[in-house]
Amino acid sequence: MAGMLLACQSALAGVDLSRVIRFEIPAQGLGAALLQFSRQAQVQIIVESRLAESLSTPTLNGEYARGSALEILLNGSGLTYRAVGNAAIAIQAAGAEDSRVQSASEQEDAEGGRADSERHTRSTLRIDDASEGMDPGELRDAPERLGEIVVVGTRRPDRSAADAPVPIDQIPLATLLHRSGQFEVGQIVQFAAPSFNSNRQVGADGADHIDSAALRGLGPDQTLVLVNGKRLHSVALVNVYGSRARGNTGTDLNTIPALAIERIDVLRDGAAAQYGSDAIAGVMNIGLKRSRQLELVAATGGYTRGDGENTQLAVNYGFDLGARGFMNLTGEYVERGPSNRNRDPCRPHREIGDASVENRTIYLNSAIGTGETGELYLHGGMQNRMGDASAYDRWGVDPPCGQSTHIPVRNSAAMYPDGFAPRIGTQVRDRTVTAGARTNVAGWKADLSGTHGRNSMEYIIANTLNASIANADLLAGGAGLSPTAFEAGGFSFDQSLINLDVTRYFASALEGINVAFGAETRRETYQIRAGERGSWDDYDGAGGGNAGSQGFPGFRPEDRVDRSRNASGAYVDVEAQFTDKFLFAAAARFEHYSDFGNAQIGKLASSYKINDSLRLRGSVSGGFRAPSLQQQYFSSTITNFVQGAPLDIVIAPNGSPIALAAGVSSLREEQSRNASLGLAYAPTASLSVTLDAYQVDVRDRIVLIQGIDTADLTSPSTAALRAVLESLNVARAQFLVNAVDTRTRGVDATVNHAAQLGAGTMTTFLGVNYNTNSITRVNPTSVLRAQGIDAFLSRRERLFIEGAAPESKAILSANYTLGRWDATVKLTHFGSLTLGTFSGETVPDQRYRPRTSVDLSLGYELDSTWKFTLGGTNIFDALPSPQDPNETDTNFTHESVQMGFNGAAWFARLSGNFR
Repeated sequence: MAGMLLACQSALAGVDLSRVIRFEIPAQGLGAALLQFSRQAQVQIIVESRLAESLSTPTLNGEYARGSALEILLNGSGLTYRAVGNAAIAIQAAGAEDSRVQSASEQEDAEGGRADSERHTRSTLRIDDASEGMDPGELRDAPERLGEIVVVGTRRPDRSAADAPVPIDQIPLATLLHRSGQFEVGQIVQFAAPSFNSNRQVGADGADHIDSAALRGLGPDQTLVLVNGKRLHSVALVNVYGSRARGNTGTDLNTIPALAIERIDVLRDGAAAQYGSDAIAGVMNIGLKRSRQLELVAATGGYTRGDGENTQLAVNYGFDLGARGFMNLTGEYVERGPSNRNRDPCRPHREIGDASVENRTIYLNSAIGTGETGELYLHGGMQNRMGDASAYDRWGVDPPCGQSTHIPVRNSAAMYPDGFAPRIGTQVRDRTVTAGARTNVAGWKADLSGTHGRNSMEYIIANTLNASIANADLLAGGAGLSPTAFEAGGFSFDQSLINLDVTRYFASALEGINVAFGAETRRETYQIRAGERGSWDDYDGAGGGNAGSQGFPGFRPEDRVDRSRNASGAYVDVEAQFTDKFLFAAAARFEHYSDFGNAQIGKLASSYKINDSLRLRGSVSGGFRAPSLQQQYFSSTITNFVQGAPLDIVIAPNGSPIALAAGVSSLREEQSRNASLGLAYAPTASLSVTLDAYQVDVRDRIVLIQGIDTADLTSPSTAALRAVLESLNVARAQFLVNAVDTRTRGVDATVNHAAQLGAGTMTTFLGVNYNTNSITRVNPTSVLRAQGIDAFLSRRERLFIEGAAPESKAILSANYTLGRWDATVKLTHFGSLTLGTFSGETVPDQRYRPRTSVDLSLGYELDSTWKFTLGGTNIFDALPSPQDPNETDTNFTHESVQMGFNGAAWFARLSGNFR
């Protein structure tokens, strides 16, 4: 593509480096600083992309010779510069062999067929505001990212996001971290990407400790997450109680330290044909830092109501490994204090707000060169997380507000006479490692890697009791005591895979053809571990206390699971540049799963460059998502007593007697059809506009259906199911089923602009997502159809799917940099939202009106090393529309939607950069 050059041999001279220029360049990333240097000095800058990544520069204000200015910008970076011709300067590693820069066509003419195999082995970015043929996207994106190579959405090695035939957002996390009042990756992206939604849950058991995240209002497990282009494992948790993402798993972005990330590429398009299962809504690729420097971050903050204190301590250190290698290490400690918005005097023990979380994380990214073109690489990390959240309260001997006592069913007068709220504690351990090798073989670039990931969660329930133990003790003449803490068991998910990708770019075919193919084999394992006996068993029989630990009964021995499966797949991906204006891409994929069978899918995408400013783009594709092992085999049993008889409430796994009697067959893959059409418009180097419309149809979507009560099974067709439930003492059963077909339609729009404003620089961003989800068909089993569709999927359950995200979301941000100062203001608008109620259609739905959250930050560079930032989030204290607390999942006047209900917050951050 235009602007991609190859570093070769023998230097030329001619640039006047002694010419004095008035420079106004704020401290920022090296790529952005070189762009401003190029504009102000009126000279081309040529730099290999990997050299510009993650490096930062000091402030440069005043009159300097071109050469002196460059020396200041490059000081301590390990880079140097040299003149190339009479209008360009090349940036290179200090001590690198003197070389000449040619155009790609000159290189091909000089070396014939070698151009095909070597032309793209070392990508360089030419920074030149006036270069004819330069893609505006490269210049437009340069201030916000440090490298033009995209590994998501295209496999052509030199394809920029602006050139791609599908919409790709590039989120400069390394920059946003220092301006943002959020401390975790998921929340930073929540307030940076309009199509992305992630809300902290309340009263949702394990989901209080792991934030689910999704694109375009679809399920969190319908977005594929990559790290450095490699698949990241999902969490072991299945969202079930009180969560927006019921029946879904997902990937936990917060297991990666924000300081370890350079940028996140978000492909807003179905891409299962390119990347495999899960990529229905899109793909997120997390690019780790490769910088060689030391960065420190110390931050604190909290809600203005006096709780929810946050502490973040992080260090990132990168250094060279030999002549062609690096290692980048990150360590992070994050502590999030609990918040509590409960002011109800009738429920004094209940906490309603954020769970407390403590994360201890280390991460690494490294590579070392082998031979002339080879590379060995390694990346991965580990995190230990401790969480603690409040369960619903239990009342004591004389509860307030005339409520009925919970003694002896859920409490003991000897233990908690005034009532109590159990604490749901979790220990989450997350591990991942990827090792691989890249090389060039006869002109083909090959990448072979192995990845292993594991996520586990253990429940520790405290400030609780087993009411049946306490009652049994009382009946035996004791005081009525029980242990106050229990290990309630847990679950884990392991994923191991081997991946091979091969690609080659043929520059002389048409206007360029990129051919890629590859294969992957994967093994997955899911386990459930039973809790200690006291966490689940009944000790006093009928008519006494409820069995198990209050707040969260433990997993029983019959819930234990140890299941595995194998999957393998292969793909081919071709991009053809038929003319300099017309691009066409096609991909096909075949996958085989040992548990459910085969999937064959494909994708077509194209773009047409109408002129240098306007490009049309579009795609159609088929996709799929394999049912996760977690969804197939999650099992949970809770015992209640009804009229003195023990009856169980069960989430029944696939293949269980209950599921089979209900006609629930083995889960099938979700199938999707995606279509998108859009444009990218960049009339100048400082302005860009994108607009994309899309539709995603998903068939056989997996959801958790509402409970089926034994007493409601009155049809002759359900007699067999009723008999099975009664024989097992089950009062209510729930299932994960391929229950619905859905349609998602929407529009994404973005506007980026940069301009000199007075003596400073103003950069602005506007992003808008309008999105609707609707259920087009409900697919009950033949057995459950006899009881009616509403008995299978109530309006409340439907609205959990259709109202998974606000109808619209818009982000408007502006950053102004002047000398050592920079200020950022951000408005995040959340559209309306409708959710169901517990009482069903007899009461109105929960209707949430649009709300706007405003964030503000002010930063000051203390010197060339340290920067201090102070700011606030949601400074006008916007809250979701109040609701009837008897009809919400939180049992509070707000659900965990839109910007959340914690209110305004403040933060302070000190950052240090030592080069």
